[in-house]
Order: sequence, then structure tokens, then C-alpha cells
Amino acid sequence: MRVVIAEDNVLLSSGLELLLTARGFDVVAITQDAPGFVTAVAEHHPDVTIVDVRLPPTFRDEGIHAALHARRRHPGLPVLVLSQYVEQQYAGELISDGRGGVGYLLKDRVSRVSEFVDALRRVADGGTVMDPEVIAQLLTRHAHDPIADLTPRERQVLALMAEGKDNSTIAARLVITENAVHKHIGNIFAKLGLSPDDSGHRRVLAVLKYLSSQ
Repeated sequence: MRVVIAEDNVLLSSGLELLLTARGFDVVAITQDAPGFVTAVAEHHPDVTIVDVRLPPTFRDEGIHAALHARRRHPGLPVLVLSQYVEQQYAGELISDGRGGVGYLLKDRVSRVSEFVDALRRVADGGTVMDPEVIAQLLTRHAHDPIADLTPRERQVLALMAEGKDNSTIAARLVITENAVHKHIGNIFAKLGLSPDDSGHRRVLAVLKYLSSQ
């Protein structure tokens, strides 16, 4: 699996290269700035990319801008954002284009290499992986929206859906039946005015697209 990394911290990018190579990935390019990332994607056609939000020269939001630009030029390009920061506006835009293959993880909250590698593979396969803190901030940003009509339990279910969890996992996590999970999901879509598409990551993208468009 071919990987392009955009990360200005040399120690981190080198560490990522070592751990990914050891697990069978092929790191075809490492760039330290946004233009380099866009060029590397066009040149190497990677299966998945890892991007930091803040890159030179201003260290503001060049990385995620580059990711959005690259996905417009290469529809469906899998992008895993790995950052210390949550850029709410751009996070919402990144995950709401409906194409899948996106993730947003916070560096300080990645506790296991195996979980990170699993997340990267899921993104490469077209899935959606979101850190719960990212979800929480997106929900807080849109607290005035119909999301406010959700019950506490429905919010819990929605957050787990956005993490990419399936119904059985959600049921186990919340200690409820799968039938109860299915009912909660139906209520969530009804309250948000969304059709109850209960298949794979598309349900997550539908919810997040709605939230980010308000």
C-alpha cells in the first residue's frame, strides 16, 4: 500500500515511515509543506495519505487546505489528518464531501500503534475514522442545529457512528441491544431530516455532511 506523508516534524515523519514500512506499507514520499504534498500525490498516486493540519510557511491550515485541494483534483483520495489541533471548519468540509476515505486523529490521543495502523487501513479502504474529540467539537459548533433535539443516548450513538463503529459494537459499548441501536439510528436520521441509510460509513458521512453544512 503506497503512502504519502506531509509532516514538517522530521522525527515524527521518520518514525511514521519506520513503523509503516515495518508493517508492509510503502512510503513513497515524505513532504514538509503543502505544495510538496500536492505534487507528491500527483506524481505517486498513493493509496492513502497522512497530513498534518499546520505546515510551513505560516503553520496555520496549509496542510488541510492541501488535502482538500488534492481530493478535488483526485476524487476519493484517502486522507488521514494527523494533528494536534481540531480545525472545525475544514474538518467538516473534509469529511462532508460524501466520497469516504477520510480520517481525523489527534496526535496526543493516539495511544497504540496497532490502532493507528488499523485506522489508516480503514481510511485507505474508503472508511471514515474520527477521534471522539473531533466529533465533540463538531457537535458543539452546531449546537443550535437539530442535533440539539437528540437525546443523550442518541448523541452517544451518533458519536460512535462517527467513529466508524458498527451496530454490534455500539450495542456492546453502550450495553444495549442491537435492536435498540437500530431504533436510535432511525430516530437520529428522522430528527436530522436524513433518510435512514444504515449501510457502512455512508451513514456517518451523511450525518457529518449535514452538520458541516449548517
